[in-house]
Parts: sequence; structure tokens; C-alpha cells
Amino acid sequence: MVDCGEGTQMQLRRSRIRFTKLSRVFISHLHGDHCFGLIGMISSFGMLGRTAPLHIYATEELGKMLFTQIDLFCSGLGYEVQFHPIDTTCETVIYEDHSISVKTIPLSHRVPCCGFLFCEKPTLPHIRRSMIDMYRIPVSQINNIKNGMDWTTEEGDVIPNSRLTFPPEPVRSYAYCSDTRYLPDLYKRIKGVSLLYHESTYGSDNKERARIYWHSTAEEAAIVARNASAGTLILGHFSARYEDESQLLSEAQNIFSNTILAREMLTVDVEAPYTCKIYDSNNQIQHK
Repeated sequence: MVDCGEGTQMQLRRSRIRFTKLSRVFISHLHGDHCFGLIGMISSFGMLGRTAPLHIYATEELGKMLFTQIDLFCSGLGYEVQFHPIDTTCETVIYEDHSISVKTIPLSHRVPCCGFLFCEKPTLPHIRRSMIDMYRIPVSQINNIKNGMDWTTEEGDVIPNSRLTFPPEPVRSYAYCSDTRYLPDLYKRIKGVSLLYHESTYGSDNKERARIYWHSTAEEAAIVARNASAGTLILGHFSARYEDESQLLSEAQNIFSNTILAREMLTVDVEAPYTCKIYDSNNQIQHK
């Protein structure tokens, strides 16, 4: 999970996401709309009998407050909350496993703030089933071939690896750039990202306000997406002054056409970044 605004546990229920599936929470900065839901969610997990550890990644200041709240409101919590302090000023890998890495993206806001870049790790090539059958390749050699080995037949013929395999699926990536003023060089840190979320608090009519309050306009978010050669841009964090965000969408699409607006319950298939599905409270597709 990235950021944890007020009422997060209720949105999890609406989304029909099992609480046990959530193991790590990444907090971009210490403004209420990004972290006020954390203690409520931790408490709800405890009351539901969670036993697996929950990992929190945020600036060191949150850790001090969080454990005070846990001691006060969640005594006897049946699972461990593990806190990992992060430095928002540098680009650092803060989590990694066999399939994914998570890196911080330094941003510029009124308080220390960073985004997060989620990157899949490349997988091995696929072996062609027809080649296995044709050359009677034993199962014990399949992983060796996936790792680049050629195959030598009983007759001594060498079959090149390129004939035996085909490339894996392209790796996917997601960049979350929360509250930040426009950073002209930000695109360099997220070059080629599959899906980019970038705040777009204001339209071009409030560009000066964006500068004063350390936010971005929709046009500026689109410039970042265009320069980064992103697959899809999601605009979010809209100012309440816009009852209709179509102005923001139009301004962004004039620069980067493959732009959509963030909505509650919006599901974006990163595997096919041009396809968006919106689900209602019954998990039925309303729009595709």
C-alpha cells in the first residue's frame, strides 16, 4: 500500500481486498491525508486477529509518533509492527525480493517527501515446447537452457539458445509521485515507466498558487510523463476548487494524450496500461 489516508480500512473492505494480503505500507510524507488512516488500520488488523508482521516505511518522525499511538490505543496487539525509516532526500532501494524492488524518488514539498518507484525484476526467457519435443530435451536441462545454454543433440549438432527460447514478458513498473512542486528533472528518475501517478492539484489557471503551496499543475504532470516516455499517466490529488476535473484532464491530454483521472475504486491493469476498469461497490465493472 502507498499512503494511508483517513478511513483506509473501510476502503479496503469496499475493494474486497483481504486484510491479510497487505504486508507493507509506504508513506510518502507526514500530511494527514497521507497517513491519518494508519493507526486505525493497525487497530482494525489487531481486532481481526492478525498475526503476520506489518512493515511501515516512512520518515523517522512518524515512527516516534506511531509507537506512542500503538501503546495508547492498541495495547496487546497480536502482531508486530516493524518500522523502517527512510531518507526522502536520496534515491535508495528500500525494499527488494525475488520479483520486485521499491526505490524512493526524492520530491519537493513543504515537508520532507518522496515518491516510490516499483519495478519488476526481469524473468528468464521461455523455452519453446516444440523444441523440447523435437530435440528430446530432458526436464533437468530446461533451467540451464533458460539461463542461456545451447543444446547439443545426440548427433553432435549444436542448437543455439535463440532457437530454443523466446523472450520473457517486458518488465512492468509503477511510479508514485505524490505531493510535489514541478521538478524539471524528475523524468530522469522514472524513464520508461509503465504507469505514472503524478499529483495535479491545480490547473493552469492557478499556476502561481501551485508554486506557493509546493504543488503541481496538470500540465506540469503531463510534461513529466511525456519526457519520461511513460506508458500511462494518472492525475490525482485535485484541489477542492475543481468540481469538474475535466479541465485538468484536458490540459494534460494536450501534452500527453494517454492520461486518465484518478477515481475511487479505479483499477488500472499495468500489464495493459491503456486499459482501465472502474469497479462499483459490488466489484462489477462499470466502465472499461
